[in-house]
Formats: sequence, structure tokens, C-alpha cells
Amino acid sequence: MAARQNLNGRSPADSGVDVHFNNYLMRPKTGLPKRRAIRSKPAYDSGLRDHVDVTKHAHPNMQGRCAPGGIDVMSMFSGCGGLDLGFLGGFSYLGDHYKALPFNILQAIDSDERCIETYNLNIAPHGVVGDLTQLEACTMPKGRILIGGFPCQDFSSSGPKTGFAGTRGQLYLALVNYMRVHKPDVVVGENVPHLASLHGGAYLKAILEDLSAVGYNFTVWNLFAPDYGIAQSRRRLFLVGVREELGAPPQPPTPTHRQHRYIEDAISDLVSVIDESVTNQSQYFVATKATSGGGQGDHTNRRGEVAYCIRANAKARIQFHYELERRLTVRECARLQSFPDQFVFPFSAMSNMTQIGNAVPPVLGYRVAQRIAEFLEGIDRGEYVEHSKIDVSRAIAAASVRPRKAKSSSQANLFQDAV
Repeated sequence: MAARQNLNGRSPADSGVDVHFNNYLMRPKTGLPKRRAIRSKPAYDSGLRDHVDVTKHAHPNMQGRCAPGGIDVMSMFSGCGGLDLGFLGGFSYLGDHYKALPFNILQAIDSDERCIETYNLNIAPHGVVGDLTQLEACTMPKGRILIGGFPCQDFSSSGPKTGFAGTRGQLYLALVNYMRVHKPDVVVGENVPHLASLHGGAYLKAILEDLSAVGYNFTVWNLFAPDYGIAQSRRRLFLVGVREELGAPPQPPTPTHRQHRYIEDAISDLVSVIDESVTNQSQYFVATKATSGGGQGDHTNRRGEVAYCIRANAKARIQFHYELERRLTVRECARLQSFPDQFVFPFSAMSNMTQIGNAVPPVLGYRVAQRIAEFLEGIDRGEYVEHSKIDVSRAIAAASVRPRKAKSSSQANLFQDAV
């Protein structure tokens, strides 16, 4: 087998990985060949923002510059940068190009040092490691937009469901503190859909009240990722607010894909790739399926359907390939989250899977950002839509819709406008 080259032009020797085909095989009980997972940390000294195929149409922010006349954005709980990349644009995914948007991210803060390393490697050098419970808002740059996917673990249906009693349940107050000091025009918070149903929506209601109390009108967008070209059954809530004097918040983005993409549409070309010719494709976990019973999260993806939701829990037995006898690779999970292939994850499989699972899909973030850009353009033209206070109970009820998998036999019935 010829020596491979990864997307950054590095050789196999750079990563310390033996790439001979026989070393990738082992014989399970079935007698069929099975690839051996590469658990080692890949070696990448550059990422998306430095890649030759990206630099020609990349957002100026990726080179440490600001787009002329761009709108300043402050990012909290940035993780590895999925939502931030969506706001910048300037990337391609599954043959579609997402042009650069008129935003400049001033600073991105997250408490996870590895996430910030991934962020700075791929997006821009403005990622900062920081504890948002300790940092004063007055020390942060003033942005016209504030974005942040505040931690969801305490609200997730697959988590402890501890709500405000959890260690991360009240971190959204960091957004409130920034809003009180800097008065951004628009605020975008992101979280899991179970937040709307936990304790009958009481937590979401309290969060919306706290966010609104500092002078904002808020609404809730309930977005289903397959409606926007992402081949993964993922639903997320976006809490979107604007300063009261600016009127009503914008409406959610219009779905772009009445025909959903299936899992094979996103990753079938990776079936024969067993090395780092596509970055992070050699990384995955070896895991067996339960021999009896359903098992916790023991599901295999199926051809002709969107993928199961990519989870941050890297050991969950849910991410099996639809055709091969193995788990999904780090790159396949990144594809299903709509990260471009040039976006590299420089750590072990477990750390990389966690970063991917916690991220906002960049394509979904892009559609959100487009709608925010359109709204601000209207504001700058003097447009104003009178705001009538939203019925919080109705908004919470609408946001409580359960995620659903799209199946080939009922594809059309699963398409619906975002609420």
C-alpha cells in the first residue's frame, strides 16, 4: 500500500501510524476481516483555516483579519467552534459552498483547553480558555451579537436531568451578565430540545424570563437538522432575542431540504478509506453490539435513513456503521455533523468524539447566522416589526416536539417547517 498523505500534506511518518494494510485487519469470530481502530493521536500542525483548498474563499477572520464593515460577534461556550464556523461561513460541505457571511468574531471563550486548541487550529487564533463563572463581562470585547451554546448536559434527555441543581445548570447566566453590561443587539443561545419538556418546561421558562429581564424580546426556534441538509436526526433549540427597542425577533430560517439526505449520502465515499488520506478517518472505537436485548443505545444506522444523533458520550453504543462491522469513525461523525473534511480534530478518538458530539453543526449554525444577518440588515434600513409579548407556554409547547428519524417510507411526512 502506498504511503498516504492527509489533507494537510503530511506523511504517515508524521503521525507515527503504521499504514500497511495487514496491520489494519483482525479476524473476529465471524471470520470476516475487521479493521483495527487507530486510537493514537493524529499529528496535525494546521487545519481548516490554513488549507490550500479553503484559503481562496475563506472568511478573513480565519487569517486573523476582520471583514470590512463586518458585524462584531462575541462567542461564549464556543467548544470546538461549530456555531462560530457557521457564523463565519467560507467553507464547503458535500459539494455545497457556504459563502463568507458579514460577521467578525472578536473572541471565543470555553473552559475546555482541548476545544480551544481545536478551535484555534481550524477557525482563528481568537479562542481563549476561560471560566465564564469567574470572568467579568466588562473585561470582554463588546459585540453587536452574542452567541453561546450554554452547556446542555444537565438538561439533556440522556443526561442526569438535574436542571439548575446540576454543576452546569445555571451557566446561561454568563450570557445574562454580558447582556446587562454590553447590550448586544441580538443574542443567540443554543441547547437541547429536552430543555423544553424537563419539568413541564419550567426550566426553559425560567431561562427565558432571566434573559428577557435585562431588556430583550425572546423567542424559541426548534430546528430539525435534516431540514437543512444534515444527514443526522438532530434537533436543537435556539433561544433568539433582540433588544426591546428593536422590535420583534426574526423568524426561524426556512428549511432548505424537503428531501432529506441519508447517512450514505454523507459518508459512503469513506467506506474504502482506511488511513489518513481523509483526516481522522483512521480513528474510531472498537465496540461489540449487545447479544440480547436492546442494550443502552445499542443501535445500528441503516441505509436509506438519516443517521442517529451523534452523541458526545464516545462510548455510547449507538454509532455503528450502516454497512461495515465497526463503529463510525471520527471523520464520519464529523461529516454527519456537517464539519468540512479540512476541519481537523487533533486529539484521541474519545476527546475528538466528545468535541464533535457537543458541537452545533456548522451548516445549521450557518442557516441561523444567515437569518440574523438579514434581520440586522433590515434594522439598519430602518425596518421595525412591532413585538407582541410571546406566549411563553405556547413557545415551550412548540419546542417540546420530540426528535424523529426520517425513514425512506415516510420521508415526505417528516418534513415540516421549523417552529
